[in-house]
Amino acid sequence: MEFKGSHRLNAPRELVWEYLNTPEVLQACVPGCESFSETAPDTYAAVVVAAIGPVKAKFKGNLTIGERRAPEGYQIVGQGDGGIAGFGKMVADVDLAEDGEVTVLTYTAQAQVGGKLAQIGARMIGGVANKMAEEFFKRFSAKVGERVQI
Repeated sequence: MEFKGSHRLNAPRELVWEYLNTPEVLQACVPGCESFSETAPDTYAAVVVAAIGPVKAKFKGNLTIGERRAPEGYQIVGQGDGGIAGFGKMVADVDLAEDGEVTVLTYTAQAQVGGKLAQIGARMIGGVANKMAEEFFKRFSAKVGERVQI
């Protein structure tokens, strides 16, 4: 499955970059995220509770940030295990571009799921993933906006 989108953030690119690299900000912005901690440089452990259709599970996984191009973007490689609910794997490219005083964040992600999640169907999974992405960017925009107003 492929997911892509872009969001305009009313903040300079350097600030958006800083926040995309701050574990506390990411934990606060990811819906259902119970923990997000650095386990090694550019490697994070995360616990996220998510409901996808009739399947609700606590996913434990890790993320690695690579191909870092400060402040233009990076690649995220992640995987999570939800026990009996199944598993997910993802590779996402995140790019930041300046447009005047606004930063345009664009992402493209490739995801795979297995177990009960795979039985639900791509359309439902895609709908939930897009909803989670929208909620993330709503929260992230608010966090960045708090800093810009200071």
